[in-house]
Order: sequence, then structure tokens, then C-alpha cells
Amino acid sequence: MDSPANQFNPNKRLKEEFVSNLTGTSMTELFLLITTLSMLLFLRSVYSSSKKETLSKKDDNVNAVVCKKNMGSHLASATLDVLCIVFPVILCLTILADWTYTNAVGMTLLVTFFILARRSGFSISQEEGVRSLRTNISAYRVAMNFLTCICILAVDFKIFPRRYAKTETYGTGLMDIGVGSFIVANALVSRQARGIAKTNLRNAISSTCPLIVLGFARIFFTSSVDYQVHVGEYGVHWNFFFTLAGVAILTSIINLPPSYCGILGWFILVVYEVILLLGLNEYLLSNERGHDIINQNKEGIFSIFGYWGLYLVCVQLRNYLFFGKPGDAVLRTNDWARIRVWIICLLFWLLTVLLDRHVERVSRRMCNLAYVTVVLAMNLQVFAVLTLADYVPGYKVAALIEYFDRNLLGSFLLANVLTGMVNLSMDTLSVSPFVALAILVGYAYILSIAAAVAHFYGIRLKFW
Repeated sequence: MDSPANQFNPNKRLKEEFVSNLTGTSMTELFLLITTLSMLLFLRSVYSSSKKETLSKKDDNVNAVVCKKNMGSHLASATLDVLCIVFPVILCLTILADWTYTNAVGMTLLVTFFILARRSGFSISQEEGVRSLRTNISAYRVAMNFLTCICILAVDFKIFPRRYAKTETYGTGLMDIGVGSFIVANALVSRQARGIAKTNLRNAISSTCPLIVLGFARIFFTSSVDYQVHVGEYGVHWNFFFTLAGVAILTSIINLPPSYCGILGWFILVVYEVILLLGLNEYLLSNERGHDIINQNKEGIFSIFGYWGLYLVCVQLRNYLFFGKPGDAVLRTNDWARIRVWIICLLFWLLTVLLDRHVERVSRRMCNLAYVTVVLAMNLQVFAVLTLADYVPGYKVAALIEYFDRNLLGSFLLANVLTGMVNLSMDTLSVSPFVALAILVGYAYILSIAAAVAHFYGIRLKFW
């Protein structure tokens, strides 16, 4: 007779096998896919700017009504952005996945047309330069977070290509960049990167307590309902929240100015990679586990060093890319930010190819050096595409970006809860493509409405 826990999730074994032993896709397809998804957000911003220009021509009374901040306008804006951004993204990740190359070419031509058509005679002021830079950082962070939220549920359906799911040992899948992107996004806006204040171990532990609590809560939930857990991802007990907490605590131990964090970060990454090549990689990729806590969670524990190095590198990258030297003019910093992002993005892609072919293949499971460089390349690629919006006059960020920007972690937590509810309420492996697509759109719409409501009431959930 099945235990009560097994009754919650009778297809646990099949669901675990469905996301196991995968090898990923090519880096070329990932490059084109990320380009396509980023340009969808860019085109929505272009549409928003056009709408803004039209509204500005109306009389003051009408404009006051249109721009009035109320719950109805928040929900309407979220709904429109779901139709213009989220729905096309879901299509690209599911039924249009086999046309990735065609989608990328088409989107590139559209973006080029809009830039050339609207750039004539346009210049950007210093004040607008600072605002656009902050807007692009926010848009990038939300884009990577929301993409992760969509994928964590989509991967449980057959409509989502297996090549986009997380790889077992080596390889590059779209979902492999999830946790790495979260580290990058947090590092770029962290207190360390902004040089606001140094953190100590005591404060770090205090601020990460909610993350640790969430980590243990996830363990309790997954074990109590017998929820599927891919052990090869982090280990038996480890999870994403423990990794975030671990990186925060390690960063607090050694306080360095932002301009020197990258040196320490690269040192950690290189030393960790050498140790991996000396035999640690065989241990981490082995399916054999001891009974002690370290052996049962070896992937999660040792990969922290890779994520810590990634975090430190990103702290310095923010300082170099977006601020430059103290005496630089604001406009010069903004212009150079675009150029630097594109150059460094391409350099990281080149470095990833070299490391993957001649040192060690990309492995999210170990968070090796090649994985760190591909995460940096893909994240900077998204940001680089979004900086093209600076060439469009009246550029206005989509409302959905503003809503999610205030609650990135809160949105991710809600996404995890909704994903669990969907998996426990149905057999995701047997639903038709149409039903799966409808569920994904409804799921994304609930996330968007929740973010809009939280933004309207000024609710903000932040742990790190």
C-alpha cells in the first residue's frame, strides 16, 4: 500500500527520469535564443515609447485620466505586457523552438528597422543617460528572473524541448544558467558593488537567515509530499536557497573594494578549476554517495566556490562597466557602458568556447570555470541587446518590468509554489501540447498580476 506521501505524487519516478541524463544544446542555439528573447522585450519597449508619444499630444485632462495610477491601470498594463512579451516568449520556448534560427533572424531585422527608423536626429542627455542605464539594468534583471520562472514549470511538460532543460553532467542547456543568472543579477546591484557599506559576518548571517529558513522549508515540503527532486542537481538536501546564503556569508568574510573583488574572484575560479581537473570533478560527477552530510550534498557544497567567484567577478564588472573612473562624465560613462558590454560579452563567448574545447566542458553541476564564463556571456548578451533601446527616442520600460523589479525573489518564490501546485494536481507528462501551453500562459499571467498588485500596494520582499 502506498504511503500518504506517495499518493500526492504517484508519478515521482517518471518525472525525475524525464529531467535526468540530458546533454543540452549547442552554444550557437543558446546565443540565438537569448538574442530572440531579449529583442522581444526591446520591441515591447519601442511600442511603449510610441504609445507614450501619442498620449503626450492629448490635452491635459485626457492625459491625466490615462496616466492616473489605480489598480485597474496596473492590471491592464500587466495584461498587455503578458500578451506582448510573455506569450511570445513561451511560444519561442515551446512550439516555435524548432525555428530558433529563423526567429533570431526575423527579430534582428525588426530591431534594426526600428532603430534606423526612429534614431534620426536623436541625442541623449546626461540625465537621460543615467536613467536609461538604471532602466536597462532593471530590465535585464527582470528578464533573466522571469525566464527562469517560466522554465521551472515548462520543463515538466513534453512541449518544452529536452535540450533546453538542465544537463546531467556536462553541456549547455537554457535552464543551466538559472542559478548563475540569479547570482549575477544580485551581484550587479549589491551593496558591495555599489560601495555603500562593508558587511560583516554577523550581519550577513542575520540577513541570510530567511534564505536558510526557505532552504529548510523546501526540504520539509519536498519530503512531506514526496515531490520529485533531481539529486544530481545540488545533492540530497541542498538547494538554491542554501547556495545564495552560502555565497553571501563567504563574501562577508573578506571585504574588498569593488575594484579588487574581480582579482579575488578569478583567483578562486582558477584554483577551483585546477582542483577539479586534479580529480575533484570525478568525485562530484560520481553517483556514489556516502552517508555523511558532505558526501550527500557534494555538488551543492563544492559548487559554492564557483558561484562565489562568479559573484565577486560581477561586483567588479559593475564598477568597470557602469561607472568607470571617478572623474568620468556621466554621459561618457553611459556611452562607454554600451561599448564595453558588447565587447566583454563577445570576449566571454570566445573564452567559453576555448575553455569548453581545450580545458573542461561546461558543467553547471560543478560550476566550473567554463560554466561561469558562459553565464557571464549570456547575461551580458541580454543586457547588451537591451542597451540598444537607448537609440530609440522616448524609450519607456514596459510596466511589467517595473512591477517585477521590486519583488524578484518574491516572484521566484511564488513561481516555485505554483509549480509545486501544478505538479501535485496533475500528471504533467500526459497533458496535450495545447493544455500545457494554456497552463503556462495562465501561470505566467498569475505571476504578472501578483507582481502588479504587490507594486500597487508598495509590497517588497527582499532577503539579500
